Amino acid sequence: MPLKETTPRPAIVWFRRDLRLADNGALAAAAAEGRPVIALYVMEPDGPDGLALGAAQRWWLHHSLDALARSLQPHGVPLVLRTGTAVDVLEALVAQTGAEAIYWNRHYTPQRMATDSALKASLIGRGLEARSFPGALMHEPTKVRTGTGGPFKVYTPFWRAFGTQVQVHTPQEAPADLIGYAGSLQSDTLADWNLLPKKPDWSGGLADAWTPGEAGAQERLAAFCEGPLDGYSDNRNLPDRDSTSRLSPHLAFGEITPAQAWWAAKEAGRIPHGDLETFQKELVWREFSWHLLANFDDLKTVNFNRTFDAFPWADDEALLAAWERGQTGYPIIDAGMRQLWQTGWMHNRVRMIVGSFLVKHSLIDWRHGEKWFWDTLVDADAASNTASWQWVAGSGADAAPYFRVFNPVLQGEKFDPEGRYVKLFVPELVDLDMKYIHKPWDAPPAVLARAGIALGRTYPRPVVGLAEGRDKALKAYKDMRGEAA
Repeated sequence: MPLKETTPRPAIVWFRRDLRLADNGALAAAAAEGRPVIALYVMEPDGPDGLALGAAQRWWLHHSLDALARSLQPHGVPLVLRTGTAVDVLEALVAQTGAEAIYWNRHYTPQRMATDSALKASLIGRGLEARSFPGALMHEPTKVRTGTGGPFKVYTPFWRAFGTQVQVHTPQEAPADLIGYAGSLQSDTLADWNLLPKKPDWSGGLADAWTPGEAGAQERLAAFCEGPLDGYSDNRNLPDRDSTSRLSPHLAFGEITPAQAWWAAKEAGRIPHGDLETFQKELVWREFSWHLLANFDDLKTVNFNRTFDAFPWADDEALLAAWERGQTGYPIIDAGMRQLWQTGWMHNRVRMIVGSFLVKHSLIDWRHGEKWFWDTLVDADAASNTASWQWVAGSGADAAPYFRVFNPVLQGEKFDPEGRYVKLFVPELVDLDMKYIHKPWDAPPAVLARAGIALGRTYPRPVVGLAEGRDKALKAYKDMRGEAA
């Protein structure tokens, strides 16, 4: 009489934008069932969420996968790396190992939701157990609904509904015991994937600024809760200070969950209610962005407000290039764009300023800005990037009114009054008197000479006039709407 099988057949835990051990529903399920774990990451042709990765994200992914592999190693679970479409890789791995379960955590781009649904049906049809788990968000975008049963289009009602319809789950600890698969499995190496930049290596600033991986995310969260969270409401708009959480890239790669951030802030101790609520609203803005993308599948490429389809965008490659390089002649904008290039990140207040300048003063289509951010941000997030660009352009859900045109000089004087942020990223202006730091063109020749500045040579003159740009933007907006001038 044959012996009864006592060891469960293995489970494949398919990692994507969830590169962590703690608060990982898919990994926890495999561990709870005592299944040998095959940890898998698939480099798919179209990226982990149906969108090709930008260069900064590729750098981050390399280091995050390396960190994940090292965190799995003590458990005797190697991280298997394979290239191809998910369905082909999973089917081959099932055939090779006899795995009877495939677990993964849900992601919410329209492309991914469609392919996951088809994949799950196919696997179940073959007699396999296929289960998906939440984790990337605190809410399910297809379940939180308005009173009439539809998705939300305005943030404030969404925030209110979030408070009544969503119970933020208590984060799970990392599994204490994992069983590794005993067989030998072929795996690509990270070097095979060429995720890191070729020579010249431009990633030094990223390495100085960030520690990708779950441990780095937890350190960042702890430092935020112990420091900048107290005073967050006021200080988060000041780009010269370390006054924000800087959790966005860790959230984007799933090295930490929003629920972990939510509860860590809530339990941080004597934090003023206003600071805690402001931070929670930022987390829920991210949820709102994903709510929009999951329910309006063309958000990334199509104006949410279709009236903007008639907007007369300018085709000015030289102006776009000056903006991308941080050579606009407006110090707060140039500082932001150079911070982006050097560190793969930009302060949120400055993102709004540079976005407004591109789509309003320069009349350049928001999709050009979205594309540049997607390639250069380490925290590039399919939903937040798109929703935020549409918001600043005036074409999105709950968008800023189009006539709200940020003046980069006034914004700089208000949020960087001493010019410390500007001087950090625009060293040409480091010796300029504070009075002129946000408008060097107003400085007398003697002041410029004393600071070693030659406008048009060592630092550019403004590429577009502020009053002229604003007037053109408002005229274009009226023309789009068919209003009389």
